[in-house]
Amino acid sequence: MKVAIVGSGPRGLSVLERMAARLAESPVDEGLEIYLIDSHQVGSGRIWRTDQPSWFLMNTVADEVSAFSGQPDGGPARPGAGPSLAQWWSSVDPHYPGPNSYAPRALHGRYMQFILRTVEENLPEKVRLIPLKATVHALERTGDGYLLALEEGAHLTVDKVVLTTGHTTPELTGTQARLAAFAEEHPHLRHIAGDSAADMPLDAVPAGSPVGVLGLGLSFYDVLAAFTEGRGGVFEDDGDGGLRYRPSGREPVIVAGSRSGMPLPARGRNQKHHDHRYDHVLFTTERVLAHSRHGAISFADDALPWLLAEVELVYYATTLTHRHSPGRAAAFEAEVVAAAEAGVPDVVAIAAGYGLGDVPRIDLDEQARPFADRHFDSPEEFRRALSAAIADDLAHAAAGNVDDPLKAALDVIRDSRAVIRSLVDFGGLTPDSHREDFLGWYVQRSSFLAAGPPRTRLRQVRALLDCGVLRIAGPGTRFLPDPASGRFAVHSPYVAGSRVLVDTVVDARVPTPDVRLDPHPLTRSLREQGIWTSYVNHGADGGRFDTGGVAVTEAPFHPLDRAGRPDKGLYVLGIPTEHTRWFMQGGSSRPGFWTDFVQNADAIAADVTAPVLARTSELAA
Repeated sequence: MKVAIVGSGPRGLSVLERMAARLAESPVDEGLEIYLIDSHQVGSGRIWRTDQPSWFLMNTVADEVSAFSGQPDGGPARPGAGPSLAQWWSSVDPHYPGPNSYAPRALHGRYMQFILRTVEENLPEKVRLIPLKATVHALERTGDGYLLALEEGAHLTVDKVVLTTGHTTPELTGTQARLAAFAEEHPHLRHIAGDSAADMPLDAVPAGSPVGVLGLGLSFYDVLAAFTEGRGGVFEDDGDGGLRYRPSGREPVIVAGSRSGMPLPARGRNQKHHDHRYDHVLFTTERVLAHSRHGAISFADDALPWLLAEVELVYYATTLTHRHSPGRAAAFEAEVVAAAEAGVPDVVAIAAGYGLGDVPRIDLDEQARPFADRHFDSPEEFRRALSAAIADDLAHAAAGNVDDPLKAALDVIRDSRAVIRSLVDFGGLTPDSHREDFLGWYVQRSSFLAAGPPRTRLRQVRALLDCGVLRIAGPGTRFLPDPASGRFAVHSPYVAGSRVLVDTVVDARVPTPDVRLDPHPLTRSLREQGIWTSYVNHGADGGRFDTGGVAVTEAPFHPLDRAGRPDKGLYVLGIPTEHTRWFMQGGSSRPGFWTDFVQNADAIAADVTAPVLARTSELAA
């Protein structure tokens, strides 16, 4: 049997590791060839390739990342038992910075190469792994399998195909299409579309040139690093707990902005063990379904109140622990849980009964849009407000994700992803709620509040603001063509005098996956043949929401054709299925237990290897 895994980023590598672990569980008498195909670097993929600069960092501490589906057990590393990223890092680097450190993405790519070698060295004798650096341009069904068309006219015929193709760059639409078209008409201008910062042509931006950066999320920090550290600038301790920036003189002048006007807040200093699991007491799938007032779930009405109650519970319990004692916090929690038997408890009112009436409640809108409804008379006035907001966030982050009430509470959002997926995936919400309440409101706020960078990134932002290399225009920043000047104009309507003309616009946002807009030849081939279709959330009342995610079955995730039939020789996992399922961009699992990341990979591995293992059992019998 021949199997192809197309895309060898974390998802593809996890499927391979679980296939190898399952094949190692019993003798394999049947031959099996596994083709691991990637257009960039086999085993690491494009996003994690090992040749990218060291200033691009992960946003999860290395202790919480593992590409093995089991922890070390005293024996050699092998599929199903191997070191976490932190354990491996400490063994290969004499300058390992210690626990709770953030690894460069290139180093994670090296770790993935270690996984690949470990898998290859431990495959059964009749199983062969064939790494193949190539681009798959098309896939066609044959009488007994699939024909993959590779670059330069090569072809490969296989029995099964696992598609874990990762991030692509969709066609530009709306404002970005207009900005790109304007740049085409003015050769001295540049529009750099959203992508991984390591693949953006940022070196083409001249020193001293004004550049507008759209977005203040994780990719913004990468773009900022490329324009500063990547051009020889140096961040130094200022002796007072902060940083100062020493420019190289080769930096552009950066004017950045977003809807919020606030750079993505920092992750709280990690105080949790690598195998920490948060146990929900309010926001559970069972509670939400039991109290749902709809046939299908409204996220705003049925799920969000329980999630916010869980967030508030941690917020006030952490506050009580510091003000009084853990025992007082435990009594508060018990009262909240008891009240939940009748429905969503009023956590704020119960907290007031414990003397916390003076504690301001958490408002996700206020946290995610700190400058909403505020106007500033000058860029300097906004800069002072921004600096104060950054200082406040850094203080919370320094206190830790257990000890600080705010960061501990916001970590609940991060820890609730599995519960949310159980409610949202495969049309669990009404179409309108899926589009408006969930994707339109919640996902934007949760991405802002629960996926932050290391604290050092926000400290760097302060240093760059102080020295003038970076300016943030303000909330609601607009990036528009300016025909009168022949340049791009950047301004915030909430900050008087914020308008700046720039020669380059960089879209520092992660592109939203959409099978309908993906121009990659393989996606186009699959879409035109009807092998891949866009998942449509159909409501009982006739409403519909075309999500743009590849329609798949539940595990093991076969794609559904235009007639809704599964193709049982194909599997689709990860980013192409975003919006059919949620948070498919997650790129790792945790050491110590299986997250749904590994569960998904194992479901595919079990189905792919079942024929080989079944025939082996038949021969043994």
